[in-house]
Amino acid sequence: MKPRIKLAESTTADGGAMTLYEHDGQYCISYSGQELMHSGASASEILLGEIGVERLDSDAEARILIGGLGLGFTLRSVLENTGANTVIELIELLPEIVSWNREYLKSLNGKLLDDVRVEIHTTDVVAYVRKAERARYDVILMDVDNGPVAMVSETNASLYSNSGLRWLRVSLKPEGGRAVFWSAGPDLRFEDRLKRAGFRVTKVPAKVHAGSKRAAYLLYVANYK
Repeated sequence: MKPRIKLAESTTADGGAMTLYEHDGQYCISYSGQELMHSGASASEILLGEIGVERLDSDAEARILIGGLGLGFTLRSVLENTGANTVIELIELLPEIVSWNREYLKSLNGKLLDDVRVEIHTTDVVAYVRKAERARYDVILMDVDNGPVAMVSETNASLYSNSGLRWLRVSLKPEGGRAVFWSAGPDLRFEDRLKRAGFRVTKVPAKVHAGSKRAAYLLYVANYK
C-alpha cells in the first residue's frame, strides 16, 4: 500500500492547520484533520461550474465570479464550458491554496491559473463582493468553506447571511444573472434567506463521484429573477 505523503501545511488565521496530501496520484486538502476536498471526489464541484454557466452564450462577453479555488475543478468546469470572451474573477482567501495549485497541483488543474481569462485575487470574498459595482457579474459561483455552515473561517459565515446575499444579488446582472452555492447538505434557513434576498431558488442534488448511485451534496441555484 502506498503511503500518504504530506506535501505542504499552513496555519490559517483562526489557528487551524491546513494540509495538502498526495496518495497514489490523488490529492486532498484537510483542515485540522478533517478532509475538506479530494481530487477523486470532484463531481459536485464540476457540476457547480456547469450549472452556473449553462444559460450563457459561449460567444458573448461574460464576467464570472468564483469564490473559492480549492483543487481547481470548478474553475476547470467553467473554462471548459465558456468561450474566449469570458472573464473569470477567482477569489481565494488563502494565498497558500493558490501557491499549492501552482507548485504541487499543476498536473491536476493548477496550470489553469495561467489562462488569460482568469484573474486571481487573494482576499476575503465577502469584502471583495461588497466593493464590486452593481450588476457586474453574469454568474457568481460560491464554494467557500463548507457551504452555508462555515468551518474554516468565521468571516465566511457573513457571506451566507441576509446582508451578504443581498450584496451578491446586487452584484448580479438583472437579466439572466445567476448565483450557485455549494452546500454539504440541505439548509432550510439558508434557502429561506436566499428567497428573502429576492432570489428565485431551485435545488440540485450533487454526487460525490460521477458514478455514485446517490447524491450527497446540494447545489442551491439562485436566479436574479
